[in-house]
Amino acid sequence: MKKLPVLSLLLVWSLSCLAAEASAEKPNTGKETPGYKDDVIARVGDQPITFNQLSTMLNSSAIVGLSIPALGTPERDQVRLTLLDKVISANLLYLDAVKQGLDKDPAYQRDLQRFSNSMLAHVYRQKYLRGANDVTEEEVRAYFDNNIVAGTEYSDEVKAPIKAMLRKQRFGEGTAVTRKRLREGVEVVVQDKELDSKDDAVRHDTEVMATVYGEAITWGEIKGILTKPVNAASLDKRREALNELIDYRIMARKGREAGLERDPLYLARYNEFSKTRLINMHRTNLVHQINASDQAIKAYYDKHRDALIIPERRKVQIIVLKTEDDAQAVKQMVEAGAITMYQAAAEYSILAGSEKTLGELGWVSEGTGFPELDELTFSLGPGKIGGPVETPNGWHLVKVLDVEDAKYDDLEDQQTLRMVRRMLLKEKLNDYVVSLRAKQFPVEVYDEKLSYHMQKELDWYKIKHEKGVQPPEKILEDIGKLRGEPVH
Repeated sequence: MKKLPVLSLLLVWSLSCLAAEASAEKPNTGKETPGYKDDVIARVGDQPITFNQLSTMLNSSAIVGLSIPALGTPERDQVRLTLLDKVISANLLYLDAVKQGLDKDPAYQRDLQRFSNSMLAHVYRQKYLRGANDVTEEEVRAYFDNNIVAGTEYSDEVKAPIKAMLRKQRFGEGTAVTRKRLREGVEVVVQDKELDSKDDAVRHDTEVMATVYGEAITWGEIKGILTKPVNAASLDKRREALNELIDYRIMARKGREAGLERDPLYLARYNEFSKTRLINMHRTNLVHQINASDQAIKAYYDKHRDALIIPERRKVQIIVLKTEDDAQAVKQMVEAGAITMYQAAAEYSILAGSEKTLGELGWVSEGTGFPELDELTFSLGPGKIGGPVETPNGWHLVKVLDVEDAKYDDLEDQQTLRMVRRMLLKEKLNDYVVSLRAKQFPVEVYDEKLSYHMQKELDWYKIKHEKGVQPPEKILEDIGKLRGEPVH
């Protein structure tokens, strides 16, 4: 998984803290009326949506490469409303999936079991096995005294790489020790003879590769892992990959025995995954059910063709003269190579600002200019000089610098076909969600509460800003400078 830059994490964390602190400063009047003692700003059936939930999503937008609208701006409130609409739609799909019994689907249950095992193993490792490979200050100092050139300052800059090196070294040495401690009292059997890759093609999914606590781990469960190029390269790598899977299975079981299914971190991640996974599975199923035949796609394209097509554009350079004779004379000089179009624009064009623009008008589309000029522009080949042609502004010489072909004007084009299919599916799915909202599940949006919390955030931020809190947009600007990236 790609690691996030520390500064980005700090920014998201700090903004989330700001929003959480702001939403926490609420008067306690006891009822869900102005003064609100909770931050539930909408409900879909029995699913609450909180202001803090939207704020967390909003402040995390930098993670996915989106800009974070500044606190107190209309843009921030608009993005929050967009997020609210998306969360409402997601909850409608979730309730519909549960109503249809998709949460009982065996594939979904297997996904939940795998995620549960992974999370329990992670929490168990953090609580009970973490620290086995830690390096102490004394060990770092001892390595420094014995290996670093005398006279070198014992600074944080020196200690950090020493600690990293010792930790890496210990990790390799400590895996066997940690594994031995983890597996004490656990019956583990690995079928080494079954790990040879030469039998992969004929090996049945039900073939047992190992047993843990007397429970089988079959080829069907692990073939995706063992056949990865990084593991398939050697028998040792396959054995280690299988042993890691066994370790996770053991940690998950011990995690359950230790009651870690009640751990707040586990519960938060598990609940989030189970809901998101069910929504995504339901959405995928719905997409497959939608009629996206060639006929349906063509009908959609014909209906929306004018809105979908991006017309041809041309990048042009124009010189405007007072008379036709003047225009012909300048054209002859340019074609003879006596001057360039840029020089002609700067010296002879009567169009305002030509000495600065040198006649470049940028990109134009057909039908956006004078008809006579339009006809000439879109009949020229790239690099050709056309004219003179008369308009109310004078006599024009035109040169086409570049051409950008029309897009999405032919349904036979694969890119156009894919785009239209996506748009059709999205429209049909949106219609389905709208129907759920209208006929299946009640949706309540507490506008006054939402406005209250948005205003509360703004008022709180104004007070903090007056006290010298650095605004989020300034933090983003500083991060951009450090990365050498443009800030939008």
